[in-house]
Amino acid sequence: MPYVLQCELKAPVSIQEAFEFFENPYNLARITPARLGFRITSPGEIHMRKGAEIRYQIRVAGIPLAWRSRITEYEPPFRFIDEQAAGPYRSWRHHHRFHPTPEGVVISDEVKYELPFRALGRLAHRLWVARQLSTIFSYRQSELGRMLAQQRRGEVSWTRPVITRASGRA
Repeated sequence: MPYVLQCELKAPVSIQEAFEFFENPYNLARITPARLGFRITSPGEIHMRKGAEIRYQIRVAGIPLAWRSRITEYEPPFRFIDEQAAGPYRSWRHHHRFHPTPEGVVISDEVKYELPFRALGRLAHRLWVARQLSTIFSYRQSELGRMLAQQRRGEVSWTRPVITRASGRA
């Protein structure tokens, strides 16, 4: 069963500044909870573009999980999409959007995902996965907001992640 996670952040920085932050995959470690032990394992330098692949590892409950993402759409400075090419989910599609406003930028995240193992995956989602993703994205929003506010000393607001069932396949 597919699910959708959505959240957004309003920050007093330009769309270019916001996009450049996300364009650098090494910044992911700065906005990921330390307990996940996030680290990029891709060899060499990563240049963000359509078709780029990023390999990384996270730890969930102490278990290392390898993950490989591919950038499937890339339209700077407005949007990009990363999709899981290999990893723990049956599917994972993360759409990053950047919208300029008079006050700065709105950064929107929409993640469509499915878990493996059908009924067991649904149970795991209800008991653990939804809460973990909500916690991870809340941390991400909070840290990103803190960093961007320090950069410009302006007002930052963000929405808590909301997870719903998707109407179609992820």
